[in-house]
Amino acid sequence: MKTVVLAMGLALAAGAAQAEIRKAVVAGGCFWCVESDFEAVKGVQDVVSGFAGGKGENPTYKEVSRGDTGHYEVVQITYDDAVLPYADLVARFLRSIDVTDAGGQFCDRGDTYRTAIFVSDAAEKTVAEAAVTQAGQQLGQAIATKILPAAPFWPAEDYHQGYYQSSDIVLTRGGPMQKKNAYTFYREGCGRDARLKALWGKDAWSAH
Repeated sequence: MKTVVLAMGLALAAGAAQAEIRKAVVAGGCFWCVESDFEAVKGVQDVVSGFAGGKGENPTYKEVSRGDTGHYEVVQITYDDAVLPYADLVARFLRSIDVTDAGGQFCDRGDTYRTAIFVSDAAEKTVAEAAVTQAGQQLGQAIATKILPAAPFWPAEDYHQGYYQSSDIVLTRGGPMQKKNAYTFYREGCGRDARLKALWGKDAWSAH
């Protein structure tokens, strides 16, 4: 009997430790950059670049870039909350962006590139609000990153997914390059990581 009870207890413990798969949607400027950062995080299972927070269904990159739809560039992060708690995800996200910039991010300007955290319930909203408050206290500055109610997520076109890993050739200001090299060229030229270090100091975070 003791053996049976012990086995049942182990099974219950294993069940309690099972993955808690959830999704989070955040807007951090260029979605290539947020995707590349979060795909390196333990507990993250998938990151998809896309759009949220605007009008209309299935917007194209061209429509969003023109400002026709009001969407943000976002990523949808699928993660295991048992490994990466939502509070940790949000804190990491805030330190990977310029939370003080209301007009875009780094060299990317305009509403498409504004920052936001899309929350799906009251618990997420409470966590996000606490994280934003803490960020403001740490920096001693007003935080421009918005907390918004969950909105439909629309994946971007296939050619945007995994951009930082692709060997496909694209034409850039620096000439023809593989996408992964064009991504590095863009990120460095845009000053993303330099600005993060200047703003957050040792607490700045990225996968680069």
